[in-house]
Amino acid sequence: MGVNAGNGLLVLMGSGETSPTMVTLHRELAAHLGSDADAVILETPYGFQVNRDDISNRAREYFRRSVGLATVIGPDTQAGAPSIDAPGSGDVDKVRDLVRRADWVFSGPGSPSYALNRWHILRLGEILRERVARGYGVTVMASAAACTVGFAALPVYEVYKAGHPPVWLTGLDLLGTLGLPVAVIPHYDNAEGGTHDTRFCYLGEPRLAALEQELPYESAVLGIDEHTAVIVDLSTSLVRVWGRGVMTIRRRGASVPVPGGTTLPLNQLRDLVTGTEPAVVPLPRRPADADADVGAAHRAATAGTGGAATLQEAVAAAELRFDSAQGARDAGTMAEVAVELESVITAWSADMEEDQGGEWARTVLHGMIRRLAHAAGRGLREPEHTLGQILVPLLGLRVRLRADGAYDLADEVREAVAAGGVRLHDTAEGSEWRWDEETDGQQTDSRSPT
Repeated sequence: MGVNAGNGLLVLMGSGETSPTMVTLHRELAAHLGSDADAVILETPYGFQVNRDDISNRAREYFRRSVGLATVIGPDTQAGAPSIDAPGSGDVDKVRDLVRRADWVFSGPGSPSYALNRWHILRLGEILRERVARGYGVTVMASAAACTVGFAALPVYEVYKAGHPPVWLTGLDLLGTLGLPVAVIPHYDNAEGGTHDTRFCYLGEPRLAALEQELPYESAVLGIDEHTAVIVDLSTSLVRVWGRGVMTIRRRGASVPVPGGTTLPLNQLRDLVTGTEPAVVPLPRRPADADADVGAAHRAATAGTGGAATLQEAVAAAELRFDSAQGARDAGTMAEVAVELESVITAWSADMEEDQGGEWARTVLHGMIRRLAHAAGRGLREPEHTLGQILVPLLGLRVRLRADGAYDLADEVREAVAAGGVRLHDTAEGSEWRWDEETDGQQTDSRSPT
């Protein structure tokens, strides 16, 4: 095997699991693996989607290119083969064995209810619980998959997209093996709704408050913000919050936020979940070495990713830079911003979640290109276009001055336009003008009417 069986990790991600914001964390997790590690991506949560192969391929490419991790797909065996539901089916056994032996298992976006149903049929939930109980390997559950790991799970598709009444499903209860009776809610700080509340994985406050009343008293909601991870070290019993947001322990509407960069003992998290700690607890000081490790990890997480900016934040920052450059008539910076934004969009294209704003970002980029093209079009016509409209009447005036013998005034006109970079040349047919463009060496000639 490529991992120390006694050095297991359970990692829960709120969102962004295959985005640039999580690259550093994935690399840190991959460091627990050996070069011969077996790494598996479970496609089950999105296995019902017609584009599941594309999602899987993008995920594999993300981990290969960004993390240096070679992966295989643990297929959702229902796809196209209903008969595999039968106990003892060869395909089912292969998937179970793949997950049981894997040093690293990852599962991400899709439908929590679909994943729970499939994993129950395939008995993969039992294998995932066994991994956590044994402290074996690295198990990463993100977004929809993170919804399934508590004793209660939120059916996001049914509630938010199909309008079903809010209800809890029976979860995998991976965290129950650690003494944490929780319902995990990723996308906890989601703000996509704009005018309507989409926090708490698109539930909003009223529906979450109602659902909370159905949970046992000695349990809690464990909220994980977007682009944030909760890392449970199964060997040291330490819990670390990583990323830009917070982990929230919520009991009956009262919340204890644990910010990114914090490490706390698993026992304290248990006490917060079960309500045996006060509602607001001063978090313990971390040991010096742990503090250094967490600080270094946080600095690494924010380095090279624009402060771990989300795609939306990166696009907003690019728009501000582009507008400023256009106001300053700085074409070079305008072009630079557009090129950089294209690179950002490419970096985010591997993200398995399809609602992260890729199309919107491309629309903004296309708008920048059109604005740059418009500015460039005007620039290609300038300054000759404007100068021509100004110089024609001036040169006509100069012709009349010369005809009247006012040569001194005619010369003043010549000197005035020369100061602006325009050279005049008098011929028998009239006056010609030339614009000297010193920056690129181009010259334009034009003849004024006599």
